[in-house]
Amino acid sequence: MIRSSALARLPGIAHAFFTREGGVSQGIYASLNGGAGSGDDSGRVAENRKRMCAALGVGDIVTCHQVHSAEAVLATAPWPRSEAPRADAIVTKTPGLAIGVAVADCAPLLFADADARVVGVAHAGWKGALGGVIEAVVARMEQEGAARERISAAIGPLIRQESYEVGAEFVARFRAADASHARFFAPGARAGRAQFDLAGFLRARLAAAGVHLSEDLGLDTYADEARFFSYRRSVHRHEADYGRLIGAIALT
Repeated sequence: MIRSSALARLPGIAHAFFTREGGVSQGIYASLNGGAGSGDDSGRVAENRKRMCAALGVGDIVTCHQVHSAEAVLATAPWPRSEAPRADAIVTKTPGLAIGVAVADCAPLLFADADARVVGVAHAGWKGALGGVIEAVVARMEQEGAARERISAAIGPLIRQESYEVGAEFVARFRAADASHARFFAPGARAGRAQFDLAGFLRARLAAAGVHLSEDLGLDTYADEARFFSYRRSVHRHEADYGRLIGAIALT
């Protein structure tokens, strides 16, 4: 697993961006697949999550049914998988309860206000980021007593600009929302294509939301096959499915 130095300095906070290493899954899911919604054997996913919990020192990691939304929910206790809310961000004040997101190119973001004892997590692909998932989790944390000027945030492994080719319609969608978004695109190698800087876009949204204590780990899920699952890499290889990485945070 990988930790953020910014979050590691905070007292009473446990967190991790888990890699694909150290689990029991096999084949395209090898080895630490945390995706309960994947086609992997459910027993193996359960064992993988058990290992993640042990690493964090918690009994459970709560995740949502992710739908690329800007919805943030409060977790006070574990919920059954069948009752998981449709959302892409979670906030908690409950010690010992880890909250997490499952990703495979989208960004896992972890948030913490150590003074208020409030933590949050967000799943941010382009759609959620453009829709306001960062702003939603910050607002939800404030409802629970956090102050955005005290929040530390970390951006975990995600698909980086050099790996993220998009079409003209994608660029047009962002520019229609805000003309200044053009700065997050570089010319692609092919005509009519561009390279999208998702990490840069997330950093800008964090700053605009008043979260200035942020750290970007700078890791590319697509380029580093040994450590990370990647949805886009699986598509390029015509694989049937892909594993999911887990980013999680908890109050100790």
